[in-house]
Parts: sequence; C-alpha cells; structure tokens
Amino acid sequence: MEDPTLTVMLLLALAALVAGFVDAVVGGGGLVQLPALLVGLPGASPVQVLATNKLASICGTSVSSVTFYRRVRPDPRTFGPLMLTAFLGSACGAAVASLIPRSAFEPIVLVVLLLVGAYVVLKPSLGQVTALRFAGHRHTGATAATGFAIGFYDGALGPGTGSFFVFALVGLLGYGFLEASAKSKMANWATNLAALVVFIPQGAVLWEVGLLMGLANLVGGYVGARTAVAKGSRFVRVFFIAVVGAFVVKIGGDVLGVW
Repeated sequence: MEDPTLTVMLLLALAALVAGFVDAVVGGGGLVQLPALLVGLPGASPVQVLATNKLASICGTSVSSVTFYRRVRPDPRTFGPLMLTAFLGSACGAAVASLIPRSAFEPIVLVVLLLVGAYVVLKPSLGQVTALRFAGHRHTGATAATGFAIGFYDGALGPGTGSFFVFALVGLLGYGFLEASAKSKMANWATNLAALVVFIPQGAVLWEVGLLMGLANLVGGYVGARTAVAKGSRFVRVFFIAVVGAFVVKIGGDVLGVW
C-alpha cells in the first residue's frame, strides 16, 4: 500500500475529530471514521482498515470515558459486567472479522437502526430519567448479555456500536440517556481494546495513520463528552435521533446502491 498524501492524512484527521465528538455524545463514530478510511486508503485490506479504526477510536473513548466517569459517576455494578462481557464479545468478533463480508451486516444494521430510531421518536419520555426495568441478578444478566452481543458485533465490524449500546441501556435496562452514554463509552473502550489485542499481533494496524487520527478523535471525544454532560439527557436524545437518522440514510444508500 502506498503512503497516504498529506491532504489525505489531514482529511482523515478531520473525519476522526467529527467521529470522536459524535461517538462521545451518542456513539456511532465509526460510521463517520470507517468510510473515511475506506476512501482515503483504497489500497488497505479490510482488516487493516478495521484495526486502524480501532486504534483511533480507543483514543477518543479513553478520554470520553474518563470525562463521563468523573462528571456522571455511573454505577460500577452495571458498567463492570458490561465492560467485561463487551471485551470478551469483541475479542470473539475480531477473531472472525476477516471471515465475515460487510455486505452480510449492512441490511441487518439498517433494519435495526430503523426500529431503534422509530422507537425513540415515538416514545418522547424514553431516557429522560433512569427507571430501571430489572433488579439484582436479572439486571446483571441483561447487562452481560447486552455487552457480549454488541461487543461481538463491534469486534467483527463495528459501525454504530456506541449507538446500539446507548439504545440497549435506555430501551432495555431503563437508564436515562446521559448515564447510558457514560456507560456506553466505557463498554466501547473495552471493545476497542479487545479488538486491538487481536489485531496488533496480526500486524494489521497502520500506526502512523491510526495515531494521527487517534489524536484528533481524542480531542473530539473530550469536547463531545463535556458537551453531553453540560446539556443533559434531552440534548443527548435529540442528537441520538439526528445521528441515527443520518446513519439510516448512509447505510440505506449503501444497501440500495445509491452512493
């Protein structure tokens, strides 16, 4: 693969900055960052693109996780099991990433995003406050299952992972949008780490590109996390709907061959 030009590197950094902001607020920054890598690095293999995306993403999720934890103080009884099972699921997904074609995922992701977006729009009170639907072992079990399933998807492909975490924590477990965003960042950090544990020994990471994008992603993640905390659940909900809508248009166009 030829080295990217300075212009390409700067455009990739800009995409990573935007992705970091989006990812910190509601998740789904990969749907900005991955297409940018695919366009900017046409000679890279799919695994190299996935691995480089994970390196950039973990920089942003690291700073946004710390920012959310310090300001929101999420319950460790939820984010602990969520992070552990998300890590395990992501490692399993990354191990089979090279065997699964992207075309097999996009129609499924599109349907899920449509259902998620419609559900949030039709229930305006959803996620405004935390009202847990399970208690005790049932809560832990639902959290663990959520972490593993979404973690596997993130390791295998990844776009939209943070948004799926947010929706599952709000719609399934009953958290408010702000606390769900905090926990989703911690889980997303764990999935990124697990994927890198698999990808780095394979030599799949493009380090120069990944580190530059990681720096930009970190800045975007910091700004996004502080914005979400300052503006609260209502802002996160509106931003979530807007981002999911944009993802539906993007993935729908890919599936239908419009783009």
